[in-house]
Amino acid sequence: MFKKIISVALVAFALSAEVLADEGMWLPALISQRIGDMQAKGFKLTAEDIYSVNQASLKDAVVLFGSGCTGELISGEGLLVTNHHCGYSQIQKHSSVEHDYLRDGFWAMTRSEELPNPGLTVKFLERMEDVTDLIVNKGYTAEQLVNDAVGGVNGRKAQVESIFYGNQYYLFVFREYRDVRLVGAPPSSIGKFGGDTDNWMWPRHTGDFSMFRIYADKDNNPADYSADNVPYTPRKYFRISRAGVKEGDFTFIYGCPGSTREYIHSEGVRYISEVSDPAKVGLRTLRLDIMKKYMDSSQQVRIQYSSKAASVSNAWKKWQGEAMGIDKNMVVDRKRGYEQRFREWAKGTEYDGVVDSLGALYAELEPYNLMKEYYQETAYTVEIASFANRYLKADSVQRNAVRESFYKDYYQPIDKECFIAMMGAFDRQAKGSLRPEYLDRQLAEYGSIEAWAEAVFGDSLNIAYEFYSEFMNWYREDVLPQITRINGEIESLYKVYMRGQMAFEPERTFYPDANLTLRVAYGKVQGYEPSDGVYYYPNSTLRGVMEKDNPEIFDYNIPQVLRDIYAQGGYEDTPVCFLATNHTTGGNSGSPVINADGDLIGINFDRVWEGTMSDIAFDPRICRNISLDIRYLLFVVEKVGGASHLLEEMTFAN
Repeated sequence: MFKKIISVALVAFALSAEVLADEGMWLPALISQRIGDMQAKGFKLTAEDIYSVNQASLKDAVVLFGSGCTGELISGEGLLVTNHHCGYSQIQKHSSVEHDYLRDGFWAMTRSEELPNPGLTVKFLERMEDVTDLIVNKGYTAEQLVNDAVGGVNGRKAQVESIFYGNQYYLFVFREYRDVRLVGAPPSSIGKFGGDTDNWMWPRHTGDFSMFRIYADKDNNPADYSADNVPYTPRKYFRISRAGVKEGDFTFIYGCPGSTREYIHSEGVRYISEVSDPAKVGLRTLRLDIMKKYMDSSQQVRIQYSSKAASVSNAWKKWQGEAMGIDKNMVVDRKRGYEQRFREWAKGTEYDGVVDSLGALYAELEPYNLMKEYYQETAYTVEIASFANRYLKADSVQRNAVRESFYKDYYQPIDKECFIAMMGAFDRQAKGSLRPEYLDRQLAEYGSIEAWAEAVFGDSLNIAYEFYSEFMNWYREDVLPQITRINGEIESLYKVYMRGQMAFEPERTFYPDANLTLRVAYGKVQGYEPSDGVYYYPNSTLRGVMEKDNPEIFDYNIPQVLRDIYAQGGYEDTPVCFLATNHTTGGNSGSPVINADGDLIGINFDRVWEGTMSDIAFDPRICRNISLDIRYLLFVVEKVGGASHLLEEMTFAN
């Protein structure tokens, strides 16, 4: 036992030391705090090259694409790249039976063929500013600061974000462009190659990219779509490196990571790994098995539910890796060890008792949070119920469109069988005062969930609407208020705890959790060892695509044109994807991956399964981001798409 305690302590110490290596999502305006470390690891540019408000810098080549991805400029004519999965909804909207761009890909051969996307925007960060003093000491409100920053300028947006749990506030000022047109996308059999099977896994062979162009008015200002608009002229765009990457090369990512929780209490981590993730994985397993059964038996159903199943499966697979990584890396024990050291240090200070108070609040929150997640994964997923809500609330003009949109991709046997499985699981979980009275009334009336399902899926939508409304009301009245109250208390304590952690470790450089604002993360190209005796090299090639190619399996059925190109010979070692140690999360999809010279070498699109706990605890031994090698993009554009004119407007470093 004594040896085991020493071993755990040494592992904790080693991980703590290693975390200081490549962990972190750094605010660009404060990158001078990290530039020395970056340069020591091979970076050749300056902090001013990364972020500047006085001159063009790399920040001016990066955008928030839509509402949750990143994109980057790769030409002086507004050409932009992001992931295929980030542009998927736009590609889908333009697709039809006659022009199936999802299946066949799309390439605009002239500017006039580029397709507009109403509602799609991109945002450039103009500047960020620490406004903590203005808010805390001088009485400014976030609304005042935003209004002053926007100042009526066309396309200018602003937001104030709290970081470090309210200990600091930053103002972010953006310029938003509203005319963004689709330029190119590979067939989904390249852009989504490997599908759900390969999702979160390595080795990866996915050409996950799509291309758009930003348009502006004649003065380069934001404008609504117009035939008179011209390609946007950026302050900065990325040169492209064709030199390739090898293990050990310096890399950094400039993007908009969505959400991380690196400083949360051990009880928050325990709940995620031991309660929440397993519960949600179990519920989604039931749904996925039902979907798969029907999808395997019908081509039409497979098409109808492929996107829905992928959406369900994405988090399902991530949660499994997250829980496994937390357990394998003893994250809860490490957190508890840290908290004990903090307790001892905090005695007699303003931080005394904060750790225990947080633990007590998490215990109070747990039953409510679990019922929220059960509701979201069961009753809230019943398709006919949400449709009934939308349909019955729509006016007579809208109803036909609502109905047509819904039934296009709906198969009742799946929904009905999922209802029975999900409500059975909810019935087994809901206990005591948190059990909805409506659930017991329905079970008493119908005698079983199966009989209840016959009524919900009957000829009238009224029962389905009642189901939707009753569960929504129960959630809003019995569950959500308690969650809101307790979370409010937790957030207040985190402000104190975060400040305490900074006082406890004054030599440590803390980075704020991600919040979908622009960040820099850096590391190196590196493989990893997921288990004893197994080492994954950090590069994949077209040879691996061909090894996986299988016309009988949807996820691995590549387009014939790629087979024909490969058959010509000489393309076996064409690079496809690579691994690096950059700290990323959701929102980093589409982020530029940049080399030591500041040139574009890849496009980030995923993480490895074993390292998905990096939103909570980053372990540099196994946390890896997966990126598309920019050379595969160039290969696909030229050889598969026949769109070499797009390469002609790019600038190459070598």
